[in-house]
Amino acid sequence: MENMKAVRVHNYGGPEVLRFEDAPRPTPGSGELLIRVHAASVNPIDWKVRAGYMKDYIPLPLPFILGWDVSGVVEAVGSGVTKFKNGDEVYARPDVTAHGYGAYAEYVVAKETETALKPKSIDHVHAAAIPVGAVTAWRALFDAAGLREGQKVLIHGAAGGVGSFAVQLAKWKGAHVIGTASTRNQTFLRELGVDEPINYEKMRFEDVVHDVDVVFDPIGGDTQKRSWKTLKKGGILVSIVGPPSEDEAAKHGVRSAFLSAQGGSSLLAELATLVDAGKVKPIVETVLPLSEARHAHELNETGHARGKIVLKVA
Repeated sequence: MENMKAVRVHNYGGPEVLRFEDAPRPTPGSGELLIRVHAASVNPIDWKVRAGYMKDYIPLPLPFILGWDVSGVVEAVGSGVTKFKNGDEVYARPDVTAHGYGAYAEYVVAKETETALKPKSIDHVHAAAIPVGAVTAWRALFDAAGLREGQKVLIHGAAGGVGSFAVQLAKWKGAHVIGTASTRNQTFLRELGVDEPINYEKMRFEDVVHDVDVVFDPIGGDTQKRSWKTLKKGGILVSIVGPPSEDEAAKHGVRSAFLSAQGGSSLLAELATLVDAGKVKPIVETVLPLSEARHAHELNETGHARGKIVLKVA
């Protein structure tokens, strides 16, 4: 079996457990593609899995390779693959739980149903920033919340990896967007298209935000608790960090939903179309080589990244 360079986790712990080393190169099975990785992006789920917080929900055989976001070139196809061929530039959200092999590597296997042709107008680094963040935002706003033109949406963490996509998608849909972020990101929120930027370091959002149709919550905790009162009756709070309290929802006469980033090739293809049309732009703040995955995790864990952190592999 051929080897490749990868970043593996042999035991749960802090960023120091990420080991840049040789690992067996995966082989595509039926309905799968082998992708030569050009870039992989870092998501909060990565460090939560690495630290062991998710082991009851995302069972992975040790050692495993993290990375749910990838952009690269098709190196080989398994039997039954009809949509892609060698040399195609693609991006994907591979199911790491299927093999324990994610995108922090020179090669990754993804199912044909998880893969789409990458947007033509951007490079691999920016394409790798899209799948998890944009799919999560899309599903939260449109599938769970049913966000429509003319509605008001409060987006927390609006400068972050998921929040920045949520802002752009909500604006594309014609919604009025209120977004929370720190002092340093206020101008950036305006650039993204936020109608009402709120500096959470200087004011409490619940004092100034009222009667919104949708709250998008990628933060949880105290932020989520304080968000209920900003909703109009019949509105909805959608969380991507944990199931919101049904009792709180009932008390405020609103609805709640919880979801994770499930989304296949058709949604990725639609997002690629929006990117190429200039409607959505992936925001990448930091690019690091694969060997510096540890530093990437340290940065991501601060919770203050603007847009995405991407590992450049090829």
